[in-house]
Amino acid sequence: MEQLIFKPKSRWREFFGEKLISVNAFVALIAILLIFVFIFKEAIPIFVDDYVKEDASLDKMVFKQQYYEGREAKWSWQPNSEVPKFSLWPLFIGTLKASLVAMLFAVPLGVGAAIYCSEFASRRIREIIKPAIEMLAAIPSVVLGFFALMVLATALQNTLGLTFRLNAINAGIALGLAVIPIVFTVAEDAMTSVPHSLRDAATALGANPWQVSLTTVLPAAIPGISAGVVLGFGRAVGETMIVLMASGNAAIVSASFLDSVRTFSATIAAELAEVVFGDTHYHVLFMIGSLLFVFTFLINLGGDIVLTRLKERLQGKAT
Repeated sequence: MEQLIFKPKSRWREFFGEKLISVNAFVALIAILLIFVFIFKEAIPIFVDDYVKEDASLDKMVFKQQYYEGREAKWSWQPNSEVPKFSLWPLFIGTLKASLVAMLFAVPLGVGAAIYCSEFASRRIREIIKPAIEMLAAIPSVVLGFFALMVLATALQNTLGLTFRLNAINAGIALGLAVIPIVFTVAEDAMTSVPHSLRDAATALGANPWQVSLTTVLPAAIPGISAGVVLGFGRAVGETMIVLMASGNAAIVSASFLDSVRTFSATIAAELAEVVFGDTHYHVLFMIGSLLFVFTFLINLGGDIVLTRLKERLQGKAT
């Protein structure tokens, strides 16, 4: 037999390779940190007492009601009115409503498709369905927003008899189309990673394919599915163009999902380009950006932690 001969290791190449990988990792970390520092730096003035005293509208700005000439006003976001109001409640509720509809739409479809591909579909069908679903992630957000604005909104209005074409349901469904690939990919990988010995054991005990999937594979893959849901929720919260085009952009406080909404990200995209540099409105938008950055970062970090624990559990390293 021919003997394999390996070249001797190059200590210099190995050294520079390790350093290059380390530098890339630190550059990415520093870039994220600098972005947050810049955003938070522009939001700092609204927390300074001297700056707040110059503008009475900031006294009750964050999650508080506004008052005008002794009369109580509703929670409102009216930065360009005679008496500017910067309550974040309408934006927070709008973000939550659109994201909730997106998850209610995307999670059942994404997890259901993952169960079918990993447990029931043949190899040929799986090679068609999986790339097709994952291809949704490559569709630009503006295209999905345009689809929701021109097609989906009209279809929902004609079907449900809605008063407003653009509302939380319309924006949420369009957001769900962007979230489905994330939920599907992570959930399908988690189910595929479940050892086949568990399936064989359940089958040997007399379980049919559906029972194997629902009582054995699905519980074992719950941590991975949860990670996909968390990552998808982070994408829904931080999405901009879809909600900007499909939500109606009405900053109102309402419990109805049939009303128009406005989200944090859509507010920044719609108003930052026209705001006066250094104005109160300018700094408030950067504060919203800081809150959104922290929120989405924590959501994605939580998803990564859950996914890491899943891998350790499946590899037998978890305690």
